[in-house]
Amino acid sequence: MTERPRPHGLYAITDPGLIPDGQLLERVSAAIDGGARTIQYRDKRADAALRRQLAAALAGLCRARAVTLIINDDVTLAAETGADGVHLGRDDAAFAAARRRLGARALIGVSCYDSLERARAACAAGADYVAFGAFYPSAIKPDAVRAPLSLLGEARHALARRIPIVAIGGIDAGNGAGLVEAGADALAVIGAVFGHAGTDAVRAAAARLAALYAPA
Repeated sequence: MTERPRPHGLYAITDPGLIPDGQLLERVSAAIDGGARTIQYRDKRADAALRRQLAAALAGLCRARAVTLIINDDVTLAAETGADGVHLGRDDAAFAAARRRLGARALIGVSCYDSLERARAACAAGADYVAFGAFYPSAIKPDAVRAPLSLLGEARHALARRIPIVAIGGIDAGNGAGLVEAGADALAVIGAVFGHAGTDAVRAAAARLAALYAPA
């Protein structure tokens, strides 16, 4: 497991419903070409062998491209594939157990939904970043808890900028600028990147989102 920077800028999340398995590497590579600096492998399917095969291939790609790879939910998969870390939700493995398994150098992110208290606790426990959302309606998670835009500024103040804050949920190039202005260090995006067919479209979509963090 190599040491990678904490999330900043475009944080692109895969989804097997949007990306055919045989095109995973080329679509992720296109997102990286467009400016994605963090990739999260998110796959809820029951086929553990397939998920391990795909995650291992993705880990190789991300290492070659010097991009951070985070595994959604699965601490064991992160450890077995040499990913840079794991992202934990409310029902996922406990943070302390994940840290013991993955080690001090691993990046561990925690979903905080609309809860500033959960973010404070995660930061105190040693999380490497926290994620809030959904800020906008999401086709991927239509029933997700909604978070107010003001939460980003409150979190920056409460956490004293000790760890990055990631925004998620229905984000695209049109609404992302407001989240960046409000204090999001990274934008976690699924559909607005990988909802496009073909590598050129994925690359262009990623570039529009990454440009929100480009110097003025």
